[in-house]
Amino acid sequence: MLAFGIQHVAAMYAGVVAPPLIIGQALDLDAVQLTLLIGASLFTAGIATVLQSVGVWRIGARLPFVNGVTFGSVAPILAIVAQSNEENPLSAVYGAVLVAGVLAFFAAPYFSRMIRFFPPVVNGTVITLIGLSLMPVGIQWITGQDESAADYASPQRIALGATTLVLVLLCNRFLKGFWNRIALLIGLVVGTLIAWPLGAIDTSTFEQAPLFNLPTPFDLGSPSFSFTATLSLCVVMLVAMMESTADMLALGEIVDRPADESTIAAGLRADGAGSALSAVFGGFTCSAFAQNIGLVALTRVRSRYVVATGGVVLIALGLFPVIGAVVSLVPEPVLGGAALVLFSSVTTSGMRTLGKTDIGDPFTSLIVAGSLSVGMIPVVSPDFYEHFPAAMRTVLDSGISTGCLAAIALNLLFGSTRRDKGDVPSQRDPDDDAAHNTQDDAPSRPAEHT
Repeated sequence: MLAFGIQHVAAMYAGVVAPPLIIGQALDLDAVQLTLLIGASLFTAGIATVLQSVGVWRIGARLPFVNGVTFGSVAPILAIVAQSNEENPLSAVYGAVLVAGVLAFFAAPYFSRMIRFFPPVVNGTVITLIGLSLMPVGIQWITGQDESAADYASPQRIALGATTLVLVLLCNRFLKGFWNRIALLIGLVVGTLIAWPLGAIDTSTFEQAPLFNLPTPFDLGSPSFSFTATLSLCVVMLVAMMESTADMLALGEIVDRPADESTIAAGLRADGAGSALSAVFGGFTCSAFAQNIGLVALTRVRSRYVVATGGVVLIALGLFPVIGAVVSLVPEPVLGGAALVLFSSVTTSGMRTLGKTDIGDPFTSLIVAGSLSVGMIPVVSPDFYEHFPAAMRTVLDSGISTGCLAAIALNLLFGSTRRDKGDVPSQRDPDDDAAHNTQDDAPSRPAEHT
């Protein structure tokens, strides 16, 4: 359980750390403050993940669903910081995150009704798009993100990424049982050991990290409220809710437990509650991490308690920054090589869902083709919408969001009158989750009741 949980943390660690790192550098925070900001993001991501996977009352999808800081909030937060006249610009950010989280919590049951617009052709297209849109992230981890850097796309970085990718594939092919299930973790550890003598490991974070830090409420800034800042992050939260809905549908297909309206509502409540709580402890808006969906597909370990264990590990990383610094020793090229396998697994899951539809039907193929075309625009050309208003770019720059909207619209245009019976998942009470345990979960036990 612990090994599987750590594997989930390893897959998403860079994604959790990157937003506070970028925001902290923009604020010119010193090393101690930056460590506190990163620790707060890890701590709150762990709480949100446990809340999402275990569930409390009607909060949490009760799926193996990982939550963390959404990268979509970085650009709006940087804009808020740049325009703020306050002594501590984070105050306006935390006020906006708090309001956006509360909005998401109460809007969840209404937003979840979009499930009726997600028949298999839309589900499959969106899941495929999630995988495809993540591929550039893995590639950038391998090449490096600074094109002016001396080692950008160097043979050494590419060799490390390729070696890790091959290691993960070989471990999946030849190892059995438990060792097969932690193939990704093995690839990351071996890839890091290979990188060590090559001087590709940065130990500066490990050397500066404090042993223990307890995040305290409003330690990094008490919330203040600005209308423009709040409106900006509320829009970001709505986009994150759309992406979370798509991710829950994808994960439901992978674990053979289709996400119905009540499941999505509970999951979106967890997003909102996690974001509001994150603002209290110094984190940012929380949303789903799609790369972990690929890990579930790759390992076939479908237990939500494994992900909850990963959430506990994240909390520990937030409380003990020195442990988090050990995880940060994994070089980006190594992480990128493993990530390519994960993201491709999400894509193949989408293709499998599309296989349930009549893809040979000309109207169905138009829905898929049109949606993928629209969704891939910001992926292959990030500056495509550069001259559009900033408010519109919040949505347009997310390929998952634009592709999802396009798939819904095209399905209404071409396929709404031809939906097969059973396209829309049946309604089911989320409290029946324990009676529908997925593969590798705990043994059967009586249904939970609130």
